[in-house]
Amino acid sequence: MNSKNTVTEYKEKQHILEEIVEAIESVNYGEIVIAIHDSRVVQIEKREKKRFK
Repeated sequence: MNSKNTVTEYKEKQHILEEIVEAIESVNYGEIVIAIHDSRVVQIEKREKKRFK
């Protein structure tokens, strides 16, 4: 693996981590579901619940 691929993979992983953190911070009540295929994150789902009193 050359350094260009390493940098690209690092940036991709960093972007995925940022997306996960953003999803977590944006949900008050609900779930974040992370789908993984071949040891790679392929999808992030945000399920938010609205609660009324």
